[in-house]
Amino acid sequence: MCKLSIVVPLYNEAESLPELIPRLEDVAERVAGPEYEIWLVDDGSTDGSFEVVRLFHQRNARIRGIRFRRNYGKSAALAMGFAEAQGKYVVTVDADLQDEPAEIPRLIAKLEEGYDLVSGWKKQRQDPLSKTLPSRLFNAVVSLTSGIRLHDFNCGLKAYRREVVKTLQIYGEMHRYIPALAHWEGFRVTELPVHHHPRKYGRSKFGASRFVKGFLDLLTVLFTTRFLKRPLHLFGTVGVLFAIVGFLIDAYLVVEWALGRTALSNRPLVFFGLGLIIVGVQLISLGLLGELVVKGSLWQSSYGITERL
Repeated sequence: MCKLSIVVPLYNEAESLPELIPRLEDVAERVAGPEYEIWLVDDGSTDGSFEVVRLFHQRNARIRGIRFRRNYGKSAALAMGFAEAQGKYVVTVDADLQDEPAEIPRLIAKLEEGYDLVSGWKKQRQDPLSKTLPSRLFNAVVSLTSGIRLHDFNCGLKAYRREVVKTLQIYGEMHRYIPALAHWEGFRVTELPVHHHPRKYGRSKFGASRFVKGFLDLLTVLFTTRFLKRPLHLFGTVGVLFAIVGFLIDAYLVVEWALGRTALSNRPLVFFGLGLIIVGVQLISLGLLGELVVKGSLWQSSYGITERL
């Protein structure tokens, strides 16, 4: 086991890597001496990014590389890097030069205060409004639903203790929720303001579809963490609510009918109330069936790797 592992997920960042890698080497040597490794996980780049990684590996064997056969996404790249990392501390850095490598010692110092995960906070974010406004909404929603108050869940610059990265299961778009996942696993999570730079080369690899995928993965995160072993708490709560509302609606209409104030045959609200009761009962039944399946099977996948350095 070494002292420091740096994991860099990358996709078409051939222009930024020649500047980024020496900066990471310099910081790693200052923090850990010779006891470090840098894992660059190429998520199916088509611009020759892995050729740059190969050149640096030939010069310094501590620089390691993995190349996927195709683009699987940032979560897959991080998951592979976490699987390979052997450091006591693991730091993730985006490859686009917007994260500042010089912040790594501060993040590790924060870990040494007793925290398990320190997430960077891009307090002065150097991105256009089209990215910052949705990000604020995203962070507010995740803070509300996760129970952990952070300003920036999705900052690429994070520091972890080794046991955190070996515990978390990251797939889909789960990289956006890593602090929440760690918090729900019982790890101590905090954040630290870090410098953020404007993008120097290329453009963002994430389109508008990330919002839909991110929302769906938020539902997945909530269910597979908070309700995996108690599905009745989720389905039962919604089911009971539906059933009660439906019952109150129909009870009110029955009273009105008994007093001769209305005829049930011309009140569609009757069927709406009955529908709510039926759906509520079905949801409660689904929750009970879920309780019988105590252990859910975690989705796993293997990634096609064409080369390893």
